[in-house]
Amino acid sequence: MRLAEFIRFDMEGILADWQAFAATQLPGAADMKPLELRDHAQKILEAVAKDINQPQSKDEQTEKSKGHATTLINATETAAQTHAVLRARDGFDIAQMTAEYRALRASVLRRWVDACEPARTDLQDMIRFNEAIDQAIAESVSSFSTQVEQGRNFFLGMLGHDMRSPLSAILLSARFLSKLNAGDGISDAAKRITDSGTRMQALLEDLVDFNRTKLGLGININPAALDLRELFESGLQQLRAANPAHEIHLTVDGNLQGRWDGNRLHQLLDNLVVNAIKHGVANTPVRVRLSGHTEDVLFSVSNRGPVIEPQLRAQIFDPLMRGPPPADMSQESDGSLGLGLFICREIVVAHGGSIEVDSDVAETVFTVRLPRQHEAKQPVSH
Repeated sequence: MRLAEFIRFDMEGILADWQAFAATQLPGAADMKPLELRDHAQKILEAVAKDINQPQSKDEQTEKSKGHATTLINATETAAQTHAVLRARDGFDIAQMTAEYRALRASVLRRWVDACEPARTDLQDMIRFNEAIDQAIAESVSSFSTQVEQGRNFFLGMLGHDMRSPLSAILLSARFLSKLNAGDGISDAAKRITDSGTRMQALLEDLVDFNRTKLGLGININPAALDLRELFESGLQQLRAANPAHEIHLTVDGNLQGRWDGNRLHQLLDNLVVNAIKHGVANTPVRVRLSGHTEDVLFSVSNRGPVIEPQLRAQIFDPLMRGPPPADMSQESDGSLGLGLFICREIVVAHGGSIEVDSDVAETVFTVRLPRQHEAKQPVSH
């Protein structure tokens, strides 16, 4: 009996073996019923049997063994993909899920050999079976990983949201203590709490923004009419006060009126300038240039510092990526999450603009283009 025919003939016995093995995968399987343990096993096996019987070229077989099957027709996902999502929700880890496939492979081949004593010419069936199982594993692993990442992002999003209220209470209390005139000791302690809380708040906001983008929602913006000259002058004044040892120069030119989210552009400017200060050579100024054009506004932030190599420039706006080490190695780590430039890019994209970086021995320049008019996209509902 050929392998595809045997799988259909001995379906119940194979499913019983699958169920028995799945029941050993603790703690996820501890409270699962027999049908839950079997999950999509029968549909996976039916797909494998069908696959074995389908004519395939050598190239198609090779691609399938690598998990690169042809695209589904009239179906959103395979049984293997659905199985992975359900196993992730039931508490299995990825090692336990892939172990199910190893056990299935051994079970089918053992039962087939014991029952049918296949001829040497039937070994091609075994090769085709292994290729189909490899494809199912690839589909399951990909969907499992996506499900786990989505769950993690939802968790981090809820955590960030729930931490905002207690952190705000801490900051308000610290600021209240600093105004009591209860002595230098209390005032100094209140300032340390305020400074640390402010840093935590910035990290928390970056985490919330990061999770919005990972969930497909993007950075939330609320455009309104404003003048970038006023916004940048105010923002740089605050940055100069916070970084008195560094020169920050501003050059402006042209019409700088438009519709943007002022808070987000303040965040964008702050991230780029702080990044320039951190990585710039000591005692050299950070230069901010702002110029208005017919359809858009350009601004750049430049500094002298280590050259950013082309390979790093191609990835510098990716999340959790860090640039070259600070030019001044005496600077302490800011404890950031490595999301600053990623958040910058997402803010620019949300405004319909673009951001790029150039770097050579003379200077490193981040350049931003912002359209004057861009309506924010409505959040995707889930």
